[in-house]
Formats: sequence, C-alpha cells, structure tokens
Amino acid sequence: PVFAGMNGSAIENFSCVIYNISLMNCTWQVGRDAPADTQYFLHWQNSRDAKEVECELYIRDENGRNMGCIFQNVSIGTEKAYFLVNGSSKDSLIQFYDEYIDLYKIEILTAPLNVTAHCTRDSAGCIITWHPPLTSHMEKAKCFQYEINIQNK
Repeated sequence: PVFAGMNGSAIENFSCVIYNISLMNCTWQVGRDAPADTQYFLHWQNSRDAKEVECELYIRDENGRNMGCIFQNVSIGTEKAYFLVNGSSKDSLIQFYDEYIDLYKIEILTAPLNVTAHCTRDSAGCIITWHPPLTSHMEKAKCFQYEINIQNK
C-alpha cells in the first residue's frame, strides 16, 4: 500500500538546494511520531531514463540518524527529478516520502563574473559590465535578469 507504515513516521520539511554549479544538499527532519531507532535513506533519479541513486554522503544528527545528504556532480536536466526517502525501524514500518522537483528551481546561482565599473565626471556617468554567472543548465545569457543597486553616487 502507498501509505504503509506508522502515521507520522515519514520525514518532514524535505528541501534541496543546488549550489556551486553541481553540488546538491538535501535535508529533512525526523517524522514527529517516528520511533527513536528510525533511520532514513534518500534515493533520487535525475530523469526517467537515469539510474536511481542512493545518497553516498549522509549528514547525520547527534543520534547518528541520517538527516540530509550531499550529492556531487549533479547536472540539471529538463525533466523533474524524483526523490524518495524511506526509513527503517525494528519497532514498526516507516512511511516513505517522495517528491518530484524541477532542479533549476532550487539552484542558487553564483554571482555574475568580471563585474567592472568605469565612471567619468562628465554626463556619461558610469558604465557597468559583467558576464553571466556559471550554471550547469542555462546556455543563453539573455535568460538572466539583473538588478543593480548603487549605494554611493
């Protein structure tokens, strides 16, 4: 059955972010009614055609329970990625948690590169230039929008 396991034993507050172009960090909290010995395991699949992968580098709490995962060499595709966190306990069955996520929506972009400002005293003012941030999935610079906040005139 889809919801087999003790109510309240599935993880809560699952979230992931991608940073530095290819690192992904996922975290969660223990289910509010999960037995004390519950251990969780994260599996994900980047696309329907990709192989399902279990976390290789878990983040653990003070009791040794898996509370997150760090993935390296993540690439952002066009399909939603599938995440599944299941659990085990000697006391009872643990409900699983699953979610589909568009990876591009959780990426924290790096700052624009090579930002330069050339200012003159005449009416031309300042010319500010930059290059788009590095990203693993966006090829076109025109896809970015920028905001400039000038602190001192």
